Amino acid sequence: MTVSPTPSGSAIVYGPRTRDRAARALRCCPFRLPFFLALRDRGVPLAEVVGAVGCDRGFSQRPLGELAADSALLWLIQVGVLRREVDGQGITDSFRLTPLGSDLVALWERAGNPWIRLRPGDRWGNFIQRWGRLPL
Repeated sequence: MTVSPTPSGSAIVYGPRTRDRAARALRCCPFRLPFFLALRDRGVPLAEVVGAVGCDRGFSQRPLGELAADSALLWLIQVGVLRREVDGQGITDSFRLTPLGSDLVALWERAGNPWIRLRPGDRWGNFIQRWGRLPL
């Protein structure tokens, strides 16, 4: 079990399976460290992620279409790494890191890019978790 502090000072306890699934999702997603560092500091709207804009900012290695980017972001929400940003009007098209996401990004940042390298079976495990699960 790992404890993550929240902005309010309370602590959230994450089990090893939760952290492993979230870390694997990060390793398999199309986004790179600069994207997650931006998410840590501010909400990032979908428009900054898609197409050549996302590549120019270092958010992804290749241009992503809106559907592919949205799908990857929604998966990261489901595994607990991201959340939708909310303003006074309701939910926006921007995303931010959760406490779990902040912990994992901090590990990634301290270790450099080697932490994010795929391990054997990561893509297959992520595929099974993402597409093979039963609907709720």
